[in-house]
Amino acid sequence: MNQKTIHNLTWIPLFLIGLGAIGLGAGWLFHPEPWMLDQPPNEALLQTSFQTLFAVDINAHLPEYLLVIYRFFGWWVLSIGLLIVTYVQVTRMGTALARNSILAVLLFMLMGVAYMVFNFIPLSPFKTILYLQSVMWITSAYFSTQLKSK
Repeated sequence: MNQKTIHNLTWIPLFLIGLGAIGLGAGWLFHPEPWMLDQPPNEALLQTSFQTLFAVDINAHLPEYLLVIYRFFGWWVLSIGLLIVTYVQVTRMGTALARNSILAVLLFMLMGVAYMVFNFIPLSPFKTILYLQSVMWITSAYFSTQLKSK
């Protein structure tokens, strides 16, 4: 395989991880009821339905609170996606330092997300996204080892 293809297989998967984070963040940021995007795992974790939870008088303002929390979370995930996309775009993963730095940070992040998902929200539909991001990370990490120094 030529070096240009190997280089593309190093940076494009990470760029796609960043785009995915932008998409997920935008979903949580702009959805009118973002807690409903992962309703089944949320209700399993809470051990009650949102309908029951919101029906109690003391929780009358819970939807507004959840909206703020999810908007913050969406903005945070969108911002991380923008940082990843910008870093990959600017560096084009052209040096070993650039590749190893972003791969190390993303591995740490993926491991943290995997821990949270598998231990607290195992029914989450976002497990599929986690698997796809892991495959993209592995692809990038593998091909970054195949690049020859100039």
